[in-house]
Amino acid sequence: MAHIVVLGAGLGGSIQAYELRETLTSNDKITVISNKSYFQFTPSNPWAGVGWRKQKDITVEMGPVMKRRGIEFIHDGATKLDPESNTITCESGREVTYDYLVIATGPDLAFDEIEGFGPDKFTESVCHIEHAVKSGDKWEDFCANPGPIVIGAVQGASCFGPAYEYIMTIETDLRRRKIRDKVPMTFVTSEPYIGHLGLGGVGDTKGMLESIFRDRDIKWITNSKVEKFEEHTLHCTEFNADGSEKVKHELPFDYSMMLPAFRGIPALMGIEGLVNPRGFVIVDDYQRNPKYQNIFGVGVAIAIAPPVITPVPTGVPKTGFMIESMVTATAHNIPLIIKGEEPDEKPTWNAFCLADFGDRGMAFLAMPQNPPRNLNWNSQGRWVHWAKLVFEWYFIRKVKKGVSEPWYEKFIMKMLNIDKLKSNT
Repeated sequence: MAHIVVLGAGLGGSIQAYELRETLTSNDKITVISNKSYFQFTPSNPWAGVGWRKQKDITVEMGPVMKRRGIEFIHDGATKLDPESNTITCESGREVTYDYLVIATGPDLAFDEIEGFGPDKFTESVCHIEHAVKSGDKWEDFCANPGPIVIGAVQGASCFGPAYEYIMTIETDLRRRKIRDKVPMTFVTSEPYIGHLGLGGVGDTKGMLESIFRDRDIKWITNSKVEKFEEHTLHCTEFNADGSEKVKHELPFDYSMMLPAFRGIPALMGIEGLVNPRGFVIVDDYQRNPKYQNIFGVGVAIAIAPPVITPVPTGVPKTGFMIESMVTATAHNIPLIIKGEEPDEKPTWNAFCLADFGDRGMAFLAMPQNPPRNLNWNSQGRWVHWAKLVFEWYFIRKVKKGVSEPWYEKFIMKMLNIDKLKSNT
């Protein structure tokens, strides 16, 4: 009997446990350790940030679901990993040993790297549902006394989609309230251009998003490095394409949400050979760590080098479709290794995103995620808004049921008829 521990119960960790339950034998034990008792559907957080969702709408308590699937669930945060002794130490002092470990923790949010940054200081956040709900509560206060807004992503950020979604959703909500005319809006990003998304763009995301921003009267600043936040003021430096300083900005705001840079969780930091200097797990083509070959990494927790160097540092996003392919590969490879065989399943690392703008939206598909690509596609329209609503219902329902089917792939095939798209490309 092998004991497999999954560290984290988010999008990657929860479906990893479900898929392992299908691929392992009934004699193998699966344990999930998470500092949260619940799964949260993170793509809906921008909606929660304007009060369109409550925490109960997009979370699932995982203990009962895991129990039904024959998976042990431990609600406890990890404070230390010792890969030499195969031991995880938890906040409660409990120690859990494993034969194989899948790290699916998601990121630590690096708000502390910039003065005045974060939901405990001068800016809001939609990274966690707790942050988003708090932002939604403050949104109502803002709308009672509107003023300038600054939304975006700081240097080192790797997940840009939610920033675009949030500023567009806010803009839609302001129009519905008939106070849009009272709110100057600026998008500030470390990306070298609008629509870069940490991916070098997907199709004409640059032209498409710039056009939408112009249509909605949203100003933007790219190649931006944020120096500090003060109450009601963002200080940043804009750089030229060659990395030279262009201009310094002091932007007033009455409401601001900026996405932070990510790093690995403290329990992983500094473990030589397991993680890079930012604490992200180093993996090979099979999602396995080269040094500690009984440890795998999936999702936002893994290290992926940016495809190109940008004037201001940007990271690479790990989207749901991409994470699902990591999970499936890992669920296939661990049973092979247990049997003494070599892993043979490689993830596809394709990127798919439904970016909702409150009343319409933009979708893109990059196969593979980093260029050059076999498929480079994007589209926009009201159908994206409705597709994301359907996907939210679809995904949360599957998590509640503990189903291990390839959710993203199945949804994409149904909604976009990708087979037909491929044949025409």
